Amino acid sequence: MSIGYKVNVNDNFHFDIEKKDISQLDAVRMESNKLHILHENTPYKAEILTSDFNQKSYTVKVNNNTYAVTIANHLDLLIKEMGFEVGLTKQVNFIKAPMPGLILDISVVVGQEVKENDNLIILGAMKMENSFLSPRDGVIKSISIAMGDAVEKGQLLIEFE
Repeated sequence: MSIGYKVNVNDNFHFDIEKKDISQLDAVRMESNKLHILHENTPYKAEILTSDFNQKSYTVKVNNNTYAVTIANHLDLLIKEMGFEVGLTKQVNFIKAPMPGLILDISVVVGQEVKENDNLIILGAMKMENSFLSPRDGVIKSISIAMGDAVEKGQLLIEFE
């Protein structure tokens, strides 16, 4: 059984949703943020009221009830495990590889000033390209990898001054 996503609703309810369940969802988009959903022969009206893609948090209205929803995939859980949680990233002085992979691109050089959310590197892993953004404003102190390098989980990639 492969879990596709961990969904948290109103900080009280936690669900593991498999990828196959998502593909079997009977949902029709009515407008850009409104959907009609049929689940076990019961119709639901759903509307996305707010969304923060970077935080993966949404406010969703379903049949006149409003819910705060956060969604995490496998990569999000790895990043959290590595200590890169949103809100904690301001204290990060280095970036380590959350999984084994191949360095596809390095967008910075030693001594370069970066702003929060600037693209630093792209790591190819698990048939995906994972962009690592700067967790804070700062200066690149060292880069421990080169383009094309294979890296191991936990390996130091970039260090900040």
